[in-house]
Amino acid sequence: MSEIITLGKALNHGLRRAMENDPKVVIMGEDVGKLGGVFRITDALQKDFGENRVIDTPLAEAGIVGTAVGLAIRGFRPVCEIQFDGFVFPAYNQIVAQVAKMHYRSKGKVRLPIVIRIPYGGGIGAVEHHSESPEAYFAHTPGLKVVTCSNPADAFSMIQQAIASDDPVVFFEPKRRYWEKGEVDLSAPLSGAFPLHAARVARPGSDATLLAYGPMVRVALDAATAAAEDGRELEVIDLRTLSPVDYPVIFESVRRTGRAVVVHEAPGNLGMGSELAARITEECFYSLEAPVLRVTGYDIPYPAARVEEEYLPDLDRVLDTVDRSFGW
Repeated sequence: MSEIITLGKALNHGLRRAMENDPKVVIMGEDVGKLGGVFRITDALQKDFGENRVIDTPLAEAGIVGTAVGLAIRGFRPVCEIQFDGFVFPAYNQIVAQVAKMHYRSKGKVRLPIVIRIPYGGGIGAVEHHSESPEAYFAHTPGLKVVTCSNPADAFSMIQQAIASDDPVVFFEPKRRYWEKGEVDLSAPLSGAFPLHAARVARPGSDATLLAYGPMVRVALDAATAAAEDGRELEVIDLRTLSPVDYPVIFESVRRTGRAVVVHEAPGNLGMGSELAARITEECFYSLEAPVLRVTGYDIPYPAARVEEEYLPDLDRVLDTVDRSFGW
C-alpha cells in the first residue's frame, strides 16, 4: 500500500526495514539515538531496536567511521550518520585511506559494507559548515560508491539497497528536500526496486537534456515545465548515482537531443559537471549541436544564509543556460 510521506520519513522507514531484515545492521552517529537525529531521520529507532543497535556517539567523526571499519570487518553493517555535510572532513582520512581501500588492499578478502549518510546542500538558512556539497571529493575516490536520492520513493529503496551492498556507499541526502512529500510503496519488496546504480529519466523530452541529481532534480523539473510553455521539450535525467555514473542512459539521451546542460549546487571548478561534460563530449561529439554547458554554485566558500539564494542555481539560471545552448 502506498502512502504520501516526506523524503525524511521515507529514509526513516527504509532504515527501519533494513534493521528488521538484518540484525547485523547498526546505526551510529551524533544524536541519532534518543534525539532521533537533528533532522529526525532516525526517530524512534533506538526506542524500538535498543542502544546496542542505534548508538549515540561522541562528537568525533573520525572515531565514528573508524569504529565502523572495525565493526564491518567483524561482520556488521554499520550505517554512520554525519550530522552535517561540513562535518565529514575530520573523517575524510578514514574514508579515503581505509574505507575505500580495504577491499583492494586485502586482495578481495575483506569487504566493508559501510553506509555513510551525509545530509548535504544548502537552502535551509544554516550557518557555516552546514551547507556544503562535497560529493566530488568522494566520487573522485576509487573504491567508494556514491549515490544521492531526490524523492521519497528513491530515498526509501536506495537506503535499503545501500545497506545491503557489500561495498562502502557514501549516501548523500538533500537536506532541503527532507520535507517534500511523495508517494511511497512501503510494502514493496526490495527485489523489485529500481537498480541502485542506475540513472532515471525523470521527464522525457526531445530538444535538450538536463542532467541533475539530489536537490537540483526539482529545479531541473521546474525548468522543463517552464520551457514547455515556450515549446521546448527538455529531458530531465536524475543521475541518482555519482560513482559509478550510469553513462549509457546519459549518452542515449544526448545523442537524441543534441544538447546537454548539467546542474548541480557544488562549485563548478572540477565538479561533477566537469567530468560529465568531458565524457559526453568524448562519446557524443558528432551528435552535439552545442557545447555541454553547466549551471553550478559559484567558486567561492558557501555564503551566509541571507544571500544563499543568490548562490544556488535556480529556475532562471537553468533556463538562461538552456537558451545559450540553443543560441549556438
